[in-house]
Formats: sequence, structure tokens, C-alpha cells
Amino acid sequence: MSQTVDRALTILASLGEGPASLEQAAARIGVHKSTALRLLRTLQEHGFVHRQPDHRYRLGGRLFGLAQQALECIDIRQVAAPYLASLCERYGHTVQLAVLEDGSVLYLDRVEGRYPAEPSGAPEAAGRIGTRVPAAASAAGKVLLADLPEEQLTALLDGLDDGPGKAGPPAGGLRADGLRAELAAVRRQGWAAGQGGYRDSVDCLAAPIVGAEGRSIAVCTISAPPRLAPDAELSRLLPELLCTAEAISLAYGGSPTPRWCENRCGAKHAVRASRT
Repeated sequence: MSQTVDRALTILASLGEGPASLEQAAARIGVHKSTALRLLRTLQEHGFVHRQPDHRYRLGGRLFGLAQQALECIDIRQVAAPYLASLCERYGHTVQLAVLEDGSVLYLDRVEGRYPAEPSGAPEAAGRIGTRVPAAASAAGKVLLADLPEEQLTALLDGLDDGPGKAGPPAGGLRADGLRAELAAVRRQGWAAGQGGYRDSVDCLAAPIVGAEGRSIAVCTISAPPRLAPDAELSRLLPELLCTAEAISLAYGGSPTPRWCENRCGAKHAVRASRT
């Protein structure tokens, strides 16, 4: 175990009980004040600790943001599950739930489509629960990237023209400017189409799930191999996907602009999940 990391985490845990002076923080982890000061300054630089006007330290806003993201990732899977199952049941195609994490699309849930068994030796389908794909190279990722604040998007795409960057290589070899234009189009239309899981063998439609602050917190996708569902067939399901994503948003307590949900998916606009 890293002693420095252990001390930093101990300070954070102790500040959960209330603000502390430098002397108090040093005493809690049993180190000299100069050591505690270095730790606190590093935590402060990263937003995990805030120094008050009275020179005491308290937990910083970055922690609350991370806690909220963690809660959303946990809650959204439970809220979305019946809607994902319903969409898959009605049309037989694979339906997935994913979030953006560290510049990648992380798949949280998946309801498998009713397809013939793949031949022996066929590659495993992308998008299994717990797997990641580069955000810039998938329809799901583009939906999530399109709704990021400009500063976050710039950070993720930084260096894209010189290398893959945090978000991974964009589909079709797009450079950063081209990808930005594509994300702007996705933002305007409210959905994306393309490869479902960074594989040429799967077509996908993706729609955002909106949280309480009006931003995308997750994405719902429906995908199928082109040999089983041509583009035209999958495209006809776009209203159903948008309805499902909107219903999940409403059930989660989000605030989307109701446009698509017509109770196809069993949504009840007046009933929202409680996260308290």
C-alpha cells in the first residue's frame, strides 16, 4: 500500500466529519505539519479539498461531483433495466446501456437480441457488460461526447490530430475538427447512428438519457448485425429508441423535453424514481 495515498485518503475521510486546521489534519494522520501541508495542497490543486477564509480545510467540490457520477452510474442501471428489456422484447434486437468514463464508453447493461447462434470461432460481440470502447469511434460515445461542456470535450479531444487521444481514434479517420462538426450534428438531432461497439459487423442507433441537470448521463442503444437488420429496418425503430431513452430519463428523475414518449414502453411521466 502506498503510504502517501493512504495518508491522503485518511485526511479526506477525516474531513468528512467537518473542517480541520492544518494542525488537526497533521495530528489525525500522525505526521509533521509540513507533510500534511504538502498533501493538503496537492488535494486542493485537484479540487478534493478547499481552504476556507479561516484557514481550515474542508472537502472540495470535486468530490461531490464524483460522488454524484458514481450514484448515477449505480442508479441508472436499475431504473433502466425494465425499459431495456421491453425494447428488446418488442423488436428482438440487442439493447444496451452505457456511460462515459475516462474518455471511453463503459457498458453497464445489455439485453441480448434473439439471433441465430454465431458459428463456432466467430468473434465475441462488442459491448459486453463491463467492456469499454473508444468514445469517438462509436455511436454511443458520440451521443455522450456531444453533450459535454466545451472544456471537458476539448480535454478529451486534445491531441486527437497528433494521436488517438483519450477518446480514442474517431471513426472513419476524422480529425478533431471533423469530429466536432459531427458531434454538433448529433447534438442538434438528439441521436447518433453508426457502429455499435467499435466493430464493422454491427449497426447501431444511440439516444441520450438525460439527468436532473438536463445533461446526458448515459446512453441507450439498439443494435443489430446488418445481415439480420438492414439499415432501413433499424432506422424505423428510431422513434421507439427515443421513446425508451426519454422514458428512462423521466423515470430516473431527469428533465428531458417530452417529444417522443407515447407510453409505447410503459412510461408513466408522473412517476419518477427517488434517489434519496
